Order: sequence, then C-alpha cells, then structure tokens
Amino acid sequence: MTMTLEGTAQKDVPLVEVKHLKHVYGKGSGPGLVVLEDVNLTLRSNEIVGLLGRSGSGKSTLLRSIAGLITPTAGTVEVRDMPGDSNAHGVSMVFQSFALFPWLTVQKNVELGLEAQGVPADERRKRTLAAIDLIGLDGFENAYPKELSGGMRQRVGLARALVVQPSVLLMDEPFSALDVLTAETLRTDLLDLWSEGRMPIRSILIVTHNIEEAVLMCDRILVFSSNPGRVIAEIKVDLPQPRKRLDPAFRALVDDIYARMTARPTGPAPREGNFPGSGLGMALTHVSTNTLAGMIEAIAAPPNNGSADLATLARELQMEADELLPIAETLQLMRFAEIEGRTIRLTPAGRRYDAADVDERKQLFAQHLLAYVPLAAHIRRVLDDRASHQAPATRFRDELEDFMSEPYAEETMDAIVSWGRYAEIFAYHEDDDRFSLDDPA
Repeated sequence: MTMTLEGTAQKDVPLVEVKHLKHVYGKGSGPGLVVLEDVNLTLRSNEIVGLLGRSGSGKSTLLRSIAGLITPTAGTVEVRDMPGDSNAHGVSMVFQSFALFPWLTVQKNVELGLEAQGVPADERRKRTLAAIDLIGLDGFENAYPKELSGGMRQRVGLARALVVQPSVLLMDEPFSALDVLTAETLRTDLLDLWSEGRMPIRSILIVTHNIEEAVLMCDRILVFSSNPGRVIAEIKVDLPQPRKRLDPAFRALVDDIYARMTARPTGPAPREGNFPGSGLGMALTHVSTNTLAGMIEAIAAPPNNGSADLATLARELQMEADELLPIAETLQLMRFAEIEGRTIRLTPAGRRYDAADVDERKQLFAQHLLAYVPLAAHIRRVLDDRASHQAPATRFRDELEDFMSEPYAEETMDAIVSWGRYAEIFAYHEDDDRFSLDDPA
C-alpha cells in the first residue's frame, strides 16, 4: 500500500484516488477478517460523495485509510492538493464521537491542529476565531465541552477540521450521535456553508448509514455491501438543492437505494428449498425474537395489511436502514416474510404467526428455525445423537470459525442461543458454555 500527498498543476486530476484497497483485521493464528475487498473510489473537486452501507461494512475503515490513520493491507490511496491553491491541502476528519479534549476550551480544542503544524500564535488565534464564528459558536470560545450540547460539541469538531484548511473534509457519521432535530439543523447549516462557498474545502466525503441523509446531501452515493465491504453501486444524485424529503423524485431515489441494499446476490440459483447464501457457515445477525415479532405485527397491521414499502416502514418506525434491513432479512431467512425490491410482504406463515397466541408462536418459530437455519438444526441433531444430550458450545463455535471470523462467529452463536431458547429446541448454560436438551420443546 502506498500513500502520497503532492501538489499538482493538472486540473482534471482527482483530489483523492483509491485503487484496489483491501483491509484485513488479523485474529492471531488463522485467517483474519476481510473488512474491505478491492475498493475503488475517486473524489473530485466541488462534490459531496457519500459512503452508504450497513454498520460493519467497512466504511469507517476506508475513511481512516484515506486519512492515513490506518494502513490498509493492500492497494493505494493517493491524496492530492487542489491545483493552484496554496492554502488548501490534505485531508481533515470529523468524527462521530466529537473527540474533544474536556480540559481544553473551545478555542484551545480548535487550535490543536494549527499548533501541531507550527502555526504562530497570532495566526492560530485569528484563524481559530474565524472558524468558530463560521460554524456558529461565536461567544463560546472560552466554554469547555461539558458546558456544550451535543450539537455544539460537534460544531467544535467541525471547526477544528476546517481551521487547517484541508482540500478534503472526511466525515464519519457526523450526525448519528445527535438527536433528530439537532442533526437536521447541523446538516442544513453545513449544506448552506458548502453551497455559499464559505468553507475552505474543495470536496466532502461522508460516511453514513442513513439513506435519506445521503440523498439530502450528496452529489454521488457509493453503496457498500458487507462481509467484505465492496462498492456494489454508484448513484448520481441530480436533484437540485435544497432538496425536499417529500418530493416524489426524492422518495423514488430513496426507494431505489433500499431496493439495491436488499437485492439478493447474483449468481447460480440455489437448489430447491435452500435459502440463498445458506448453510452451516452462514453468518447470522442477532435480532431479538421480540423485535422480529414486533416487525411482523407492524407489517400485518393497517395500513400495511401484510405488505409494506421498506422506506415507508423505516420512517414509520423511526429506524435507520442498517437497523431495519437485518430484521427484514432475518424474517425472510425464516420464511415469515419475502423481500422483493423495496417491498416486504408477509408469507402465509408470517400471517399465521401474527394471528397466533404465545404458545403457537413458539411452536411455529421452532419449526421454521429447525427447517431454515442449518446451524440450529445441526446443534439439535448433535444433542439428539449423544447419550448425554449435551455438547460444549466451543465445538460449534470452532466449526463456525472455519467459515467466518471470530467476531461474526460470536454474533452468530448469540443469535442461535437466543432463538433456540425462545423456541425451546435446546437449552444453553452460560456458566460452562454448554448446550443441552434440558427442558426441550
């Protein structure tokens, strides 16, 4: 992997160019976790580009690779200065968690980057006060982070990133830690500063898992898949600013992105009765049975009546895409729902589950768990075959790690334990990490 930072007189050269980037997190012995695989990205002047995908798809890892905070396993990252601009250079980053020093005032927090660059004190103060004024915190120069709201703290983080006059501003889910109204205000203010040309930056690269946020802000959106992270779609957003959420064209684009993010992988058709991508080595997302039941009920209730638009459902339930999609896909895996494009609809089994009482729901869930989740059936089969009707969980965890990384194996086991307990197809004893048929269904 190589990284360069260089001035250039060529007008059409990208500000950031990522080629064939790969990143693997090692786990000691054995294969590591491949987070990013063959990622390519180009960022040019005068555009906001969004990296959109679920949590864990490697978006933040890519951003940190561009910022030089981590070294990728393979590939190249090239960052160039803006042609003919002697002030703007390099990249600067705004983090989700604010990352302020609590013992420093607003002014001192913003000055840090300039101090590290060796900028003289008088120049530091002048540029810092200008940045604080620009992002709307004039009057709070001597306040400490504990005296500020979350929105104000994030404005400090933005001022700290802008004060070093970068060519490229990297933003890692900058609004996700804020309440809805504060996030909307800060997002609008940032877009106003950008459209008015008042910020010293040439381009913005923003990580988000919020589809509407990406459509509101970005000129281009790169959609990431997971396990490992790859760019599966590039979407140009031609809607004029300011954009309106209720605009039919806006809604159509949001719906299209939902459909892309829920599309099944292309490839040979699965054998009859097999779910695409299934098998003992299928990674599972730990979604609680209460959440699954609640989603079935929400889809079944009026006005959905068994079929719902995913984007509309997300708005009604106030859920982000990376919260909604794992729930929807788990229901699809269990054959309680089907996803087609941007629509999720209950299967006959899903409708029976909605109408059933508590015991009937457990029985139906147990039948589907054993029929459609191979790991659950495998554990139950092993327990049935043993005279003791017991088996160490490490046996199954080790089998999973032949197919996936340790973190994914742990989450898969968490899901199986939770679902198996609810269905009463086996018991799990945490004290000695053991499965058994104690009180089986």
